[in-house]
Amino acid sequence: MRKSLFLKLLGGYVLIILALSTLFLVFSFARIRAHYEDTLAGELESLGRVLNIGIRSRLESGATADLDAFVKTRGKEIQARITVVDPEGKVLADSDADPATMENHRYRPEVIEALEGKIGRSRRFSYTVEQNMLYIGLPIESSGRTIGVLRLSYFLKTIDVLLAGLRMTIVRIVLIGALASLLLAFVLSLRIARPIGRLTVGARAMAEGRFETRVVLGHRDEFRDLGDAFNAMSKRIQELFSQVSIRTDELDSIVSSLREGLVVADRDGRIVLVNEVFKNMFGEARPEGRFVWEVIRKPRIQDFVGRTLTSAEPVTGEIELGEKTYFCTGAAMKEEKGILLSLSDITAIRRAEQVRRDFVVNASHELRTPLAAIQGAVEALEDGAGEESRAVIEILKRQVGRLLNIVEDLLKLSALEDRNVPLETREVDVRALAETVLAEFSARLGEKGLLAAVSAPPNLPAVCADPDLLEQALVNLIDNAVKYTDKGRVDIRLDTVGGELRIAVSDTGIGIPAEHLERIFERFYVVDKSRSRKSGGTGLGLSIVKHIAERHGGRVSIESAAGRGTTFTLTIPGVAV
Repeated sequence: MRKSLFLKLLGGYVLIILALSTLFLVFSFARIRAHYEDTLAGELESLGRVLNIGIRSRLESGATADLDAFVKTRGKEIQARITVVDPEGKVLADSDADPATMENHRYRPEVIEALEGKIGRSRRFSYTVEQNMLYIGLPIESSGRTIGVLRLSYFLKTIDVLLAGLRMTIVRIVLIGALASLLLAFVLSLRIARPIGRLTVGARAMAEGRFETRVVLGHRDEFRDLGDAFNAMSKRIQELFSQVSIRTDELDSIVSSLREGLVVADRDGRIVLVNEVFKNMFGEARPEGRFVWEVIRKPRIQDFVGRTLTSAEPVTGEIELGEKTYFCTGAAMKEEKGILLSLSDITAIRRAEQVRRDFVVNASHELRTPLAAIQGAVEALEDGAGEESRAVIEILKRQVGRLLNIVEDLLKLSALEDRNVPLETREVDVRALAETVLAEFSARLGEKGLLAAVSAPPNLPAVCADPDLLEQALVNLIDNAVKYTDKGRVDIRLDTVGGELRIAVSDTGIGIPAEHLERIFERFYVVDKSRSRKSGGTGLGLSIVKHIAERHGGRVSIESAAGRGTTFTLTIPGVAV
């Protein structure tokens, strides 16, 4: 069972108080007893010095019989035992016993020290009187030599009697001090444990989400400062949590209002969060905790998740699930080390595009036959027409040709948009292809007096591409350059960067104003409509170039300014190693 801080503190104080009290009793008793013994020894030594004179005179005169009587008389007067020993250890006189019956004292510690000219002292049990005694030995000297030893002894039980009363007094004092210390320890433990307990209760309440919790501590000390800091922190957390709650509600509202399916997954691909649209898309009530590819059972989704995790940029792609088509966008969340997936149902859009393509293809095919017949009829009329009719026939002929070109370009665009038609790729010598295409425009270049050239590094590698489509892209770009350039030159520059082929077609023509650049690749978008009609343009050439680049996984870009010429850059990946 876990003990409270109060009990731990109080228990610690109790142990310290008990230990100190015990040590005080033990050492105080020992010290007091030693003090009493020292005092008694000093008194005995003083008495011995007084008695030494009378005993020495009797020893010097040889009055040993009178010596024993003198010792017995003085022993009763001072209430101490007096013993006189000669240098050989023989007891000459004793105040409490018959000297003749006493054993030799030559090797008693106090006698040995006294015979050496010192003050001897010893504490031991006396077998003669059968009690603990304190002995003091003084040398008896005459004419510079020791003629005997005066020993005084005192019963230690007398000290024990004296100390008994003092011991009870000390014990009472120690008990009173211990009780007072215990009371103080109780108060101190309570004063320390109570604010900590309140802070603990407050912290637990905050952990449970009750951020309005406040702690009130009365005493002005470090605990009060800690309580104020806790309250400030609680208030700040409450404010931040309120803000987070508001943002979360707003985010939930935004996510719920999205028409796209939204998925948040961790770095392992396990779903963390989804919106209701995603659940409805795949009929999963609780997809959280499962892998994305468990819910969306398509191999491409696993590859898509893997590419999203390893890509620094957002990843896009289309995934067909049964009869539905979804446009997927994935982005890696760096700090959370997860991914965010968005799935848009574009089935209706793809069906509409298919319907449009089918319509364009069917309409183009249907228009091709009557337009060819009209063209033939116009050519027949031209042979027998007079001068006045030739101008009209020429207009008809030019417009019919333009319509046929539009039909052909629409068919090409429809074929490029059809993803089910695979590309027929192989290694293409781009330099040779560019020179061949440029040669086809030599007549038109000559008519306008334009210079043209193909530049490329000598070791330009081949590229894996559909040669027919690549040729079509070059034809459209060069045709566009020649059409809108009246003087100067047309350049085709070829190079490779990072495993990609770059084809740049530049001219010194009229250029394109900045406001038209964003729409230049749209179908039928023409900057100079009068020039386009005059030259027979369809407005589909650049759109075809864009689709050719995208079918190869590449891109096309433009740099232009009015009056400064134009540069189209076609980038195709797949350079052969």
